[in-house]
Amino acid sequence: MGIGRIGVWHPLFGRAPAQAVRRAAVEIEKLGYGTLWFGEAPATREAFSAAGILLAATEHVTVATGIANIWARDATAMEAGAKAYGEAYPGRFTLAIGVSHAPLVARRGHDYTRPLTAMAEYLDAMDAAADELPFADDPPTPRLLAALRPRMLELARDKADGAHPYFVPPEHTVLARGILGTGPVLAPEQAVVLETDPAEARRIAREHMAMYLQLPNYVNNLRHLGYGDEDFAGGGSDRLVDAIVAWGNAETVGRRIAAHFDAGADHVAVQPLPPDLGGAVEQLTELAPVLGALPWE
Repeated sequence: MGIGRIGVWHPLFGRAPAQAVRRAAVEIEKLGYGTLWFGEAPATREAFSAAGILLAATEHVTVATGIANIWARDATAMEAGAKAYGEAYPGRFTLAIGVSHAPLVARRGHDYTRPLTAMAEYLDAMDAAADELPFADDPPTPRLLAALRPRMLELARDKADGAHPYFVPPEHTVLARGILGTGPVLAPEQAVVLETDPAEARRIAREHMAMYLQLPNYVNNLRHLGYGDEDFAGGGSDRLVDAIVAWGNAETVGRRIAAHFDAGADHVAVQPLPPDLGGAVEQLTELAPVLGALPWE
């Protein structure tokens, strides 16, 4: 797919001032990371607009939505946008799409009662729209799904090129690979903190996790993996915090990334948790030689 083995996921790619985004993207590309990932939410740039800023600022790194919300545009617009970038930047754009979350979808005025059906029908509509477009992407733009639970992972296997799970520990990667099989791409996100003090590292991690622990999709997925009420109380148990956020020195964080590969990942999107892009680039600089030296086989 051309996404490389290690990418960088950061929410500020979609909402920081454009000049800061451009500067960070150039620096991260020079460090050798393969893909830049960003999300789409009510408080971010529209996904294709954010991707355009990153693609125009860089030379060879892949840009990936993580995810583009299917409720933010119809299937024809999604397919047309993906193919347009695939044509303009061959091999440099990956489209990951998802159903988002019930509270956010309700804010847009949509019905979230059957998200799996909505995604299946949306994918069919994208395929139908592709036949009518007067331009083509060569190579074809990869399509991933934001998949957590088994049925969405099955859809990612059967009707997409793979899955981009977010907010997951390596044990989810084992589950996802088992469902996807050997062909589809598996590209989980992994939050990281270069901090060796346990109390401070977990404080930063809980601050990051607070919003996600309010969203049923993530909590239900973690319940499916064996976490219970005691793990969700008080901002997250140490067990849950340590599973979701890799913290410590660069070598310790590298071992967590390696655990995803051992579990079956093809690519890991690393999300550094400093609150600004400058701090994120600093941590990515420290991580780059460690991650580049990981055994890939």
